[in-house]
Amino acid sequence: MNANLNAEVEALRGRGGSVSAGSFGVGDLFVQPIWLAKSLPHWDFAVSYGFYAPVGKYNTNTVSLPVVGPVTVESSDNLGYGFWTHQFQGAVAWYPMANKGTAVIAALTYETNGKKEDFDLTPGDNLTLNWGISQFLPLKKDMSLLLEVGPAGYDTWQITHDSGSAATNTLDQVHAVGGQLGLTYLPWVLSVNLHGFYDYLAEDRFQGGSFGITIAKKF
Repeated sequence: MNANLNAEVEALRGRGGSVSAGSFGVGDLFVQPIWLAKSLPHWDFAVSYGFYAPVGKYNTNTVSLPVVGPVTVESSDNLGYGFWTHQFQGAVAWYPMANKGTAVIAALTYETNGKKEDFDLTPGDNLTLNWGISQFLPLKKDMSLLLEVGPAGYDTWQITHDSGSAATNTLDQVHAVGGQLGLTYLPWVLSVNLHGFYDYLAEDRFQGGSFGITIAKKF
């Protein structure tokens, strides 16, 4: 992960204050020991369970505020979230055509979170809807190389309140739209997928853009 923060601080706006921080390294680890799927001529269904282990860089600092005194805050250049998360997911794909070259996909994910390390906060549970439309296009006559294109997006809602002394009453949410572009080489059963999203609405979260790459190989 690469985290960069360059933001104006509301409390310092009158004096032109700003915060700048950055960090690069390994993020939290996702492990998915259970993944069950069923395939039909025009439908695919899947259910899964996984968890996030807080192995990414995560630190807290103690700062002194006027009147309030010493306060523990999270470091601005953290790469991990500092807590365990259990994830339950159900997904469905619909293929209008028998060759499955076109797919309409949706996945619903429920996340329940543990307490943060060295910080009195247990984040509330989240519900996320991921969606996308995928279209495969052959780049070779023998169908060995396929191009994948299509729009995609996600919507995340915090559905339970945070707990702990650092908790607030705000339920955060974020909504994004974007797309994906990928290549699949069938003889190697190898695919590379690029995806990017823009957050068009966010509450109690940073709002911006994200880009990622996924490499998958079937053995």
